[in-house]
Amino acid sequence: MSQSSTLAARPGADERLTRESLVRRLLGRPELGALLGAVALFAFFSVVADAFLEAGSFSTVLYAASTYGIMAVGVSLLMIGGEFDLSAGVMVTSAALIAALTAYQFTLNVWAGVAISLVLTLALGMVNGLLYVRTKLPSFIITLATFFMLAGLNLGVTKALTGNVASDSVRDMDGFDSARLIFASDIDVPGNLRIKITVLWWLLFVAIATWILLRTRIGNWIFAVGGSAASARAVGVPVARVKIGLFMGVAFCAWFSGMHLVFAFATVQSGEGVGNEFLYIICAVIGGCLLTGGYGSAIGAAIGAFIFGMTNKGIVYAEWNPDWFRFFLGAMLLIATVVNLIVRRRVERSS
Repeated sequence: MSQSSTLAARPGADERLTRESLVRRLLGRPELGALLGAVALFAFFSVVADAFLEAGSFSTVLYAASTYGIMAVGVSLLMIGGEFDLSAGVMVTSAALIAALTAYQFTLNVWAGVAISLVLTLALGMVNGLLYVRTKLPSFIITLATFFMLAGLNLGVTKALTGNVASDSVRDMDGFDSARLIFASDIDVPGNLRIKITVLWWLLFVAIATWILLRTRIGNWIFAVGGSAASARAVGVPVARVKIGLFMGVAFCAWFSGMHLVFAFATVQSGEGVGNEFLYIICAVIGGCLLTGGYGSAIGAAIGAFIFGMTNKGIVYAEWNPDWFRFFLGAMLLIATVVNLIVRRRVERSS
C-alpha cells in the first residue's frame, strides 16, 4: 500500500496530505455541468439537423460562439470577482464607433482609430471600476447607468456626425486591409474547414484567463474578493485594484469585439449591442459562474458560449422556428444552473 493510501485510510491523518480521486476532482470543477450539457446538445443537433456536422455549418457555429465567447471571458472573470457589468453589450458598439468615427472624421489611418478606441474603452472600464470603489454602490446600478449613457451617446454622436444611425464605411481607408487581417480574417484549417480568426483569438483569451485564474497570485485575489471582499482585504489583497482591473478586463474584451465588428462589416450600427450583456452573463452562468461570486472558470464560460452558438445555429439548421431560440436559451440556463448546484452540494457533503 502506498504512503498516500495509508494516510487516506488512517483516522486522524492530515487531510492536506491525502490525494483526491480523479472523479472527485472532476466533480469539483465548475464547468462540469456545462460540459455535460454541451455534449448532450451536440449529440442532439447532430441527430435532428443533417447540416449541423457539415464543415461550413460547424464553422458558423464556432464563429457565433467566438463572438460571444470573447466577451464571456472578461465577464466571467468579473463575475468570479463578485461584480456585474451591464454596459458590456453597448460598450462593444461604443468601441467600434470610436474607431470608425475618429478615423473617418479626421481622415486618419484606421490603426489610429483602433489605438484611440483602445485608450477610451479602457478608460470607460476604469470609470466603472472607480465609481464602484468610490461610491460603494452595487455594480449593477453603476453599470446600468453607464449602459444608458453609452446607448444614448452611441446614437446621438453618430447622428450628429454622419446624419445617419450608422457610421460611414471605412473599407477604403488606409490600414483597413491589415486591420481586417488581424481582427476579421478567415483562416483555412485541415479538414476542409474555414474559420474566422475570432475563433483563434477566443481560444487564446480563454487560455490566458485560465492561466491567470489558476497559476497566478492575481487569480487567487480574484477568487478571494469574489468570495468575501472584507476577508480578502483583511489578509492584504488589494481589493480596489482588483475590482478596477476586472472592469478594465471587460472593457478590453469589448474593445477587441468592437474592432471585429468594424473590420468585419466596415460600418457600425449605433443601436447594436443592446441586450447582449445578458447573453454574456448567460454564457458565464451556464459555464458554472455563480451570481454571488467567488466560483467559476473561463473554460466554463467558453463552453457556455459554445452552447449558445450551437443553439443559435442548430435551431436554424434543424429548420425550427427561430422564435423558440430564447426559450431554449432560458431552459439551458436553468438546467445548467441546477446541475451545477446539485454537483456542488454533493461535493460539499462528501468533503
